[in-house]
Amino acid sequence: MKQSIGYRLEQYTLRRPQEVLLVKAIVEGEADEISIFKGFSSSLMRPTAFDPDVPILPETATVESIDRLQAPYQPDCPRYIQQNLSLAAMLALLEEVGV
Repeated sequence: MKQSIGYRLEQYTLRRPQEVLLVKAIVEGEADEISIFKGFSSSLMRPTAFDPDVPILPETATVESIDRLQAPYQPDCPRYIQQNLSLAAMLALLEEVGV
């Protein structure tokens, strides 16, 4: 069974707990920014469901870019590892860590 990109990104952060991912995406026709840290996702622009089984990044979303940051995430002073990664570049990192 193919895992969703949202699930795979969450798994990545479990394997690299020193990183936070900031995902810029279009969700249901609207821009969204999603923070992923230690296996949990949270929208920074829209309400986040209390149910962890409700995906924050649905299959229908279009990922525009992904930033890798050092944890903990500090919005006023972010420490970037890489910025504006394409989905293809992130998929290569996911493969590298086995997710």
